[in-house]
Amino acid sequence: MSKDLLLEIGTEEIPAHYMPSILSQVRDLAGKSFGESHIAYESIRTLGTPRRIALIMKGVAEKQADVSAKHKGPSVKIAYDADGNPTKAAMGFARGQKIDVKDLVVEDGYVYANVTSVGADTAGLLPDLMKGIVTGLNFPKSMHWGSLDFHFVRPIRWFVALFDKDVIPFELANVKSGNVSRGHRFLGTGDFTIESPAAYEETCKEHFLIVDPEVRKQMILEGLQKLADEKGGTIIMDDDLLEEVVYLVEYPTALCGEFDEDYLKLPEAAIITPMKDHQRYFPMRDKDGKLMNLFLTVRNGNDYHLETVQHGNERVLRARLDDAKFFFEEDKKHKLADYTEKLKKIVFQDGLGTLYDKAQRLEKITVFLNHKLDLGLDDAKLQRASLLAKADLATQMVMEFTELQGVMGKEYALIDGEDAGVAEAINEQYQPRFAGDVLPQTDMGKVLGIADKFDTITGMFSRGFIPTGSQDPFALRRQTIGTLNILMDAGWNLNCHEVFAFVLNLLGVEGEDAAKVMGQLDDYFTLRLKNIFQDKGMDYHIIDCVLASDTLNAYEEARRAQALIDADIMGKTDLLQAFTRVSNMIKGADDTDVNPDLFETEEEKALYSACQAMQVNLPQKYAVYDYEGVAEVLSEGIAAINDFLDNVLVMHKDEAVKENRLHLLALTYSLIQPLGDIKKLA
Repeated sequence: MSKDLLLEIGTEEIPAHYMPSILSQVRDLAGKSFGESHIAYESIRTLGTPRRIALIMKGVAEKQADVSAKHKGPSVKIAYDADGNPTKAAMGFARGQKIDVKDLVVEDGYVYANVTSVGADTAGLLPDLMKGIVTGLNFPKSMHWGSLDFHFVRPIRWFVALFDKDVIPFELANVKSGNVSRGHRFLGTGDFTIESPAAYEETCKEHFLIVDPEVRKQMILEGLQKLADEKGGTIIMDDDLLEEVVYLVEYPTALCGEFDEDYLKLPEAAIITPMKDHQRYFPMRDKDGKLMNLFLTVRNGNDYHLETVQHGNERVLRARLDDAKFFFEEDKKHKLADYTEKLKKIVFQDGLGTLYDKAQRLEKITVFLNHKLDLGLDDAKLQRASLLAKADLATQMVMEFTELQGVMGKEYALIDGEDAGVAEAINEQYQPRFAGDVLPQTDMGKVLGIADKFDTITGMFSRGFIPTGSQDPFALRRQTIGTLNILMDAGWNLNCHEVFAFVLNLLGVEGEDAAKVMGQLDDYFTLRLKNIFQDKGMDYHIIDCVLASDTLNAYEEARRAQALIDADIMGKTDLLQAFTRVSNMIKGADDTDVNPDLFETEEEKALYSACQAMQVNLPQKYAVYDYEGVAEVLSEGIAAINDFLDNVLVMHKDEAVKENRLHLLALTYSLIQPLGDIKKLA
């Protein structure tokens, strides 16, 4: 027999961006808790609104499953005396397992107790399980209220806990569970009773609560699209904004507002940013792709007096756009270059100077990268972009709307008649701004972007600001991943160690301090690159093989990893075993200067001849990452390698002969070394 279960945690409004993680945690905790308790169930669903977190489990067994276990006891020699009678050891073991000593069984020279634990009624276990789910949740920030020694994302106001129609009794934070929930703040009629888990969603709907996030999302999309069609526009959709709006409302109704066309004279970003990031509005474009003086938004309620809500939203947006217009006009009274002087008074980071100092470093780093990568860009333009890169941070527009950094820099640069490439680079330097964002598209933007990120990351590490698993206040992890992705996307062969060293020199970090920071940066970048490869589904053996390198070159290592996969190198066991044997013999020796005159055996001559033959064709295959071809060439030497190692004593009593044989093995291993550390493939 089975029953359905409902747990609803009623709270004050929860931040929208917390909700997806919370619902996922509830689902995982419930599945784990019931699994460990041996309570069967058919399915788990999590639902939620800003004021409630709900768990529905269907087909929950009314009784725990019986659990049988086999426990090992003492050896037969200890458990029984010479006459076969149980000793105190056997009786003590049986007593501990709560079975009769005569029920012990003998296997493999030991006694065992076969114990079956009879499952308890589920109803008696549910109170502790429910409390465990509530207290097991983690949040970016928690609150405590009153005099309670209890933390939760927001103050808890009620619990609904039902096993079929029966209340699951428990108490947390002075709140007792029951079957009473609360309706919509404005449309509902107050408290209402939930008769059973099966009736939960429909009963909530009667009180203007759409508890299924997917249903709310569909209602929002349909409402927005209907209005967009009526107005002849296309929604500028933002998935993150849509998800946020889903968790801001309990009963969604879409509406359309309007603003004065005069505001369209502002740069698009200055209009869209206040709409999306500050007011949670969806902008629209007309059939020609031009921004419309209309916006869509979602009300937490029905369509009653919708025009009043519309006017209120229009009034708020108008105030925002008035601010943007004022800041824009004021900023234009000065050229973007004039704002660089103000950067001298804005501290970038204690110990790393001002934003002006950072701009000065960017001028040097971008030119260094330009020549290191042989890009052929105009150094003067790179230096100009570097000088102006942070200038818009001193403008009124960006100080008010920080999301527009770089965007307004580009706008002001174009207004001032700066080079178009310089202007675009100012905008692209911040890309990617978030996970999944676009990467810079111009070479100048890529160079300025990675220069900025290298400067920030290296500088922060030099000051001891190294991210931990939970703490990364300067978003260094995102910037590191962005840097690596830009390098791989651009196909730039760049040893990051050289850039670290260059930036540390600019910062005046030298000697042991520089070496320490270099090591920390290498570890951090390598781990991020490893994570990127893992996200792409690469085998960890391949990843470890290519990352075991003295250099840190994201593009080269990514290309090498993919080439190893394409060549099915993991399947070439004979090849790997042969060269791994060689590697184990040389133990890091790298002298490949071989003297054929010291050969004493045919196996030495054969291996040396095989190496010379393989050396002819390998370079061009390595050059184009033809690792299938590399494997074919190297396979020609397997027999010679095995014959040598099977029949030749490497550690000869004659020191010269011994060293020559080690050099021969080092030469042999050098042929496969460009693949990486092949021992990691074992």
